[in-house]
Amino acid sequence: MVSSHLKKLMILRHADAEFREGVADHERSLSTRGHADAPLVGRWMLEHDAVPDFILVSTALRTRQTCTWVCKELGDKAPTPKLEDDLYAARPAEMLSLINHVPATVTSLLVIAHNPGVQELAMRLASVRSSERAVMDLATDYPSAGLTVMTYDGGWGELDGRDADVTDFVVRRAPVLR
Repeated sequence: MVSSHLKKLMILRHADAEFREGVADHERSLSTRGHADAPLVGRWMLEHDAVPDFILVSTALRTRQTCTWVCKELGDKAPTPKLEDDLYAARPAEMLSLINHVPATVTSLLVIAHNPGVQELAMRLASVRSSERAVMDLATDYPSAGLTVMTYDGGWGELDGRDADVTDFVVRRAPVLR
């Protein structure tokens, strides 16, 4: 799959969030673990030449915080994220609709959202050419701060089902401090 149109799509589930009584789901913040894990995703992106040039992020606090940590690691390579209300608790079709409207000039897209939508979207898009191990891993468990990396040879508007090759499924965890 060699093409000048080759695109990279990365789908990230937000890092670990706290559950606190009386806090609305949309306003849940990252836990201590989430604040430790989220920067590791940004570091992985730098180390593996997977820096996005466009980011779509849910407006929920935990996704915005995850995005902040990732962008901090990316430094001056980080694009300005675009907040999307429609990514909050979105189903795969709703997420895909937003991706289909990404400008054609974008070659590397990061979407930061929520489960089960991120897992279901990754499974929907995974082509038969995908890394079998990566697909099995993401299908089995899509933990917080889980990142699916895909390549796609075409325009964002045409991306639909079984079109993208899953190359990596990455889960980075910080050491647990006791």
